[in-house]
Amino acid sequence: MIAKIGKGSNLMGALSYNQLKVDKGLGTILSTNNLPEPSNVVNYIAQLYKHFEPYLLLNNKTEKNVRHISLNPNPIDNIDDNTFNEIAQEYMKSMGYENQPYIVYKHSDIEREHIHIVTVCTDLYGKKIDDKYDHLKSMKVCRDIENKFKLTSSINQTNKESKQIRFTPVDYTKHNLKAQIASVIRHLPKYYSYDGLGSYNALLSLFNIRVERIETSYNGQSKQGLIYFALNEKGEKVSNPFKASLFGKSASYQELEKHFKSSKEKLKFFPSKVNLKQTIEIALNTTNTLQEFKEELLNQGINVVLFQNKDSRVYGITFIDHNLKNVYKGSQLGKDFSANIFNQKMGEVDLQLPINSGLVKRKKRVDFDKKESKESIEVHPIFDYFLSDFSAVKSVDFAAFFNLLSIDREYNYDEFDFQLVIKQKRRKKR
Repeated sequence: MIAKIGKGSNLMGALSYNQLKVDKGLGTILSTNNLPEPSNVVNYIAQLYKHFEPYLLLNNKTEKNVRHISLNPNPIDNIDDNTFNEIAQEYMKSMGYENQPYIVYKHSDIEREHIHIVTVCTDLYGKKIDDKYDHLKSMKVCRDIENKFKLTSSINQTNKESKQIRFTPVDYTKHNLKAQIASVIRHLPKYYSYDGLGSYNALLSLFNIRVERIETSYNGQSKQGLIYFALNEKGEKVSNPFKASLFGKSASYQELEKHFKSSKEKLKFFPSKVNLKQTIEIALNTTNTLQEFKEELLNQGINVVLFQNKDSRVYGITFIDHNLKNVYKGSQLGKDFSANIFNQKMGEVDLQLPINSGLVKRKKRVDFDKKESKESIEVHPIFDYFLSDFSAVKSVDFAAFFNLLSIDREYNYDEFDFQLVIKQKRRKKR
């Protein structure tokens, strides 16, 4: 069994996300703890929030006080609702949340059934529940639950998958750049669907890679090809170009075009596209800043990549769903998710400020040194093959995984040459 611990501040967003699954027949409420019993009343979410509220008001120092946990057993395990409830209770008790208010949902929107638990990490005395090393603690609890309920162990599965393929962001300071890039681009088409160069670049940007199409003349004939670059933490090209031919036939322009074509049909009629739209819509309507919006979606396994011109105007937005391994441009999901809509919502306000109205202080960036990276394993793991036993992963590799999931990173590309432009209105006013 694999546990994901999402930490945030948007309680209403977490509750609404799960309730939407229930309303669409893609989920059910299994149980509650120190909360009202499941009900079909229209204001049930409001009732839940009212009962959570005292736990939140007594502690205004804890910024991320909401916990959105998912427990994912192996698909071959046939688990009934009663057992799911017992597993949830055992997990919450072992993690120190036995007396906290929480609600347990079962999701059936993907091939494997799994449960989501929404709770808060502050008690009625205003004390924060100790969550140091909670990821390591969670892994131990999962192993204990697997033994107690005779579930399929996730350790062997993860070790096997980690040997097969490991996606890590490119580190341009190392000498094996070609091998690093190859380890990503040779395998992405096996897992992800993307139907154009823009979507492909959005996905590659998570791995510090960029691709460009080139056209050359050979024996009087025009031929098209691809070249790849490594990017630094600012999204700037920092390496010499690598021809796609260096990575084998599977990475060629012709093969990529085939992948675009097959992905286009798949993405157009993919049934879970509706669920993705609903998830984005909820996040958009229940968050106040772009940072919160990105964080909320990241907790659901969705990366947001924005493309901006030198005036900080959004001209493209891409959503990368790591659960279903699909990449969608906002316009592909509908007019309500296009770049123009985001510009209208944000107006002339800096993109790091509230989406709706008002101004807030921009949060300080957190520098995760080696010590912190070991203790704060709390981000949403977006790849299934990273999700279980991190003991098999070297600390340096995990640091790369953490950087990949960082919501503070922003790629601002110029409309014509995708170059990074760093312009903030705060600096302009100085």
